[in-house]
Amino acid sequence: MSIRSKLFATVALPVLSVSVAVPPAVGDSLMKPFEVAQEGGGQSDEELLLQKQRQAEEEAARQAAEQQRAAEEEAARQAAEQQRAAEEEAARQAAEQQRAAEEEAARQAAEQQKAAEEEAARQAAEQQKAAEEEAARQAAEQQKAAEEEAARQAAEQQKAAEEEAARKAAEEQKAAEEQKAAEEQKAADEQKAAEEQKAADEQKTADEQKAAEEQKAAEEQKAAEEQKAAEEQKAAEEQKAAEKPKAGGETAPAVEPQPQTGEGQPVPGAEQSQTGEGQPVPGAEQPQTGEGQPVPGTEQPQTGEGQPVPGTEQPVTAEQPQVQQPAPEVVDTRTEEEKVKIADDPAATDETVVLPVENGAAVLDSDKDADNAGGNQAREERQKLREELRAKEEDAPPPADDAAAQAAIAAEMPADLPQKIEANLNEKGTRVDEAPVFVVPETTNIVNNTVINNTVINNNTTVNNITNNITEVKIVEQVDNRVILGVGDQIFVRGDDRPRLRYDAEETYYDQLPRGRTRETIVRPGGYRIVTVYNRYGDILQRSRVDRDGNEYLMIYAPERDEGPRPAIIDVGYELPPMRLRIPVRDYIADVSDDPDRDYYEFLAEPPVERVERVYTMDEVRHSARLRDKVRRVDLDTITFPTGSAEVSMSQAKTMRKVAAAMEKILAKDPGETFFIEGHTDAVGSDRSNLVLSDKRAESVASLLTEVYGIPPENLATQGYGERFLKVRTQDAEQQNRRVTIRRVTPLVRPVAQR
Repeated sequence: MSIRSKLFATVALPVLSVSVAVPPAVGDSLMKPFEVAQEGGGQSDEELLLQKQRQAEEEAARQAAEQQRAAEEEAARQAAEQQRAAEEEAARQAAEQQRAAEEEAARQAAEQQKAAEEEAARQAAEQQKAAEEEAARQAAEQQKAAEEEAARQAAEQQKAAEEEAARKAAEEQKAAEEQKAAEEQKAADEQKAAEEQKAADEQKTADEQKAAEEQKAAEEQKAAEEQKAAEEQKAAEEQKAAEKPKAGGETAPAVEPQPQTGEGQPVPGAEQSQTGEGQPVPGAEQPQTGEGQPVPGTEQPQTGEGQPVPGTEQPVTAEQPQVQQPAPEVVDTRTEEEKVKIADDPAATDETVVLPVENGAAVLDSDKDADNAGGNQAREERQKLREELRAKEEDAPPPADDAAAQAAIAAEMPADLPQKIEANLNEKGTRVDEAPVFVVPETTNIVNNTVINNTVINNNTTVNNITNNITEVKIVEQVDNRVILGVGDQIFVRGDDRPRLRYDAEETYYDQLPRGRTRETIVRPGGYRIVTVYNRYGDILQRSRVDRDGNEYLMIYAPERDEGPRPAIIDVGYELPPMRLRIPVRDYIADVSDDPDRDYYEFLAEPPVERVERVYTMDEVRHSARLRDKVRRVDLDTITFPTGSAEVSMSQAKTMRKVAAAMEKILAKDPGETFFIEGHTDAVGSDRSNLVLSDKRAESVASLLTEVYGIPPENLATQGYGERFLKVRTQDAEQQNRRVTIRRVTPLVRPVAQR
């Protein structure tokens, strides 16, 4: 029964029953007056009737009011009870509904959880089944491929064996025919040789007689010259003695001068001065056995740091270069404390900065050249020029990055530079079967003076190692794939690094291009190519790396310059003023032995220490200490070459790991970077043998970086400088001078915008 029905039954129905019950009661009260009237007799019937009627009405009204009140109270009570019961019923039903809902939700959640677990289990089973099916399919495919590959290799081997057998049979037949022809030719040659030997013997007899006569004449001439020199020396000593008599009237005995080499130091153990560029120094140190096993690709030791290489003592051409005069002596009166202070802040001075060690040489290689050529006079000249440049340089701080170093270059680069670079890669050429042989630089005549800042300097004093009294370039000596060139009174070594670049090459081919150029293409594993364009002298005009997707990374490129005739070997640094080092020496030179834990990536990635005027060729960088001074250097002084040796032991090769890792990190960021590796020797021995030895040392380290540490050979350029750039000024055997140096020269040989 609903709440509405219950309210009707308990409240409305009693009220209606009261109203129905009123008339019978009223009727009884109405009848009582008549009964009284019949019993009394004092009043009239009408009055009694009216009185009774009024009383009955009043009684009825009272009773009706009481019943009405009682009914209302009962109805209110019942309504309250019904309301309370309804509320309790509603609360109970709500509680029951809430409980039922919670139970239903729990049941549904349990069912969903169970369904999810069943679905997950089903999917896992399906995935496991699919994985097993895929593994079985791949195993079957691999098995099939292996069987097919084995069958193909077997067929190829069978075919190769058949071809080899046929080739050997053909070669044996050909060899038999050639042997027969050779025997016939040998008989003819022996007869001809006998005739030539007879003629040679007769000529030899005549030559020996002529040589004896020339030797006798030379000895007589030498004796006459020595006699004349002795007389002049004696006259000079007598004159000196006459001008400066000793106490008591005795004259001082003459002091015989000691022979000098290089930087003014006497040669230990020497008795006579050198008479030529190629004569060995008496007392030169013999080679020692290097530590451990040699690293693959390194050269075998030579006979002494300064001894001539056996079999190469005589130059190819008869004419010898001019005898190099002893270097003027440099006297440095600064204390060790002053040298250390200058090394910490080179920008505070205009003097030549030297290494703060005993007999430390100049820090900058261009300063070393000036010291060797002009001594203290050259130092004074350079100091004056630096003083004049100080104000200008203070307004131009050192570059913050490579782009800032080449700020002046960007505006000069031609707009069609990318097209020119691409043209060199794709230019039509004529394929040749063999690697071309580069020619010797041509003879070049130059004025016999140096011009620096419009000031003519006499040709015995230099500012940037340039006297420019070059009259010709000629071959002095040829050792394997290296040529020593004589340029005036200087000599240089020129090597051929193409064999080193072909390391791990799958294919190498050459194309002849117009204007005497040659394009070399080296194909490496992985499908990438190294394309190099050379001029007729073997100088690099462009080198690019092209990956298998056709992406090109420029490594070396200098726009062609049309400046008229100029020598093939010249130091373009004479065009620049002396350099002022404005950073601490420690930030300019990194010695691996002194600081093995240094961050060499950060060091090598640093920009040049001064601005770069233009993009230079690699050949210009090789021949200009002034250009190389623009970039920092790492001295691999942990590689201690034995005297006369270019070997690197494996234990010492391990000391290069951090430097090699830094180079690898730089190349990962930019595969077009170029590192320059310089080889050096001490001052013991002849200049020519030291040049060859230093070039082999540079090549040994480059090969080690490639074969042991994986640095691509095309990112490495090498050059030997012999004893020209000593780290410690001494003519004795010195370990610190037998070293290799590494520089990052990318900002010098490539436009930064084309990286």
